[in-house]
Amino acid sequence: MLRLLTFASTAILLAIVTTRAADRPAVVVYDGRLTPLVTSGEASKDLWITMKDLKRATGFVVKPQGVCRDELCFPLPAKRKADFISKRGAETWFNLTSFAALVKQPVARDEKNGVWYFGKREDERGSYLASLKAPNFTLPDINGKMHSLADYRGKKVLLVTWASW
Repeated sequence: MLRLLTFASTAILLAIVTTRAADRPAVVVYDGRLTPLVTSGEASKDLWITMKDLKRATGFVVKPQGVCRDELCFPLPAKRKADFISKRGAETWFNLTSFAALVKQPVARDEKNGVWYFGKREDERGSYLASLKAPNFTLPDINGKMHSLADYRGKKVLLVTWASW
């Protein structure tokens, strides 16, 4: 976790150094990858990024048939195209938060630090319940020793979780 935070802090600083006055630095976490980028300088609750940064951060590109990555394509509603795509000067911008809402993808934002986290889309979230297979994860025990769920495959496991809030 410390490495992730350190990388995010470094990415934010790098984005600040390379930012024009009208733009704002941001870090997008998409599919578990951190991508520093520059967002539109306009005050907005939405995340508007360039088409180049859309591909770099998410792997998606805008095509005539919709927003696509490999064989996966999400058509954009024709009457709402302006909610997703905007031409400003020579640059074309894409509203990643509107797209996330369209595909039912949760978004969390740390406004102070300019970090945007995009969770799994609705079509990706239910797959564990359908298969009845828990995803593998690794966590430390009370003594700091790391344990992976896969280490206990074929054995009965009781998971106890607790949070202070």
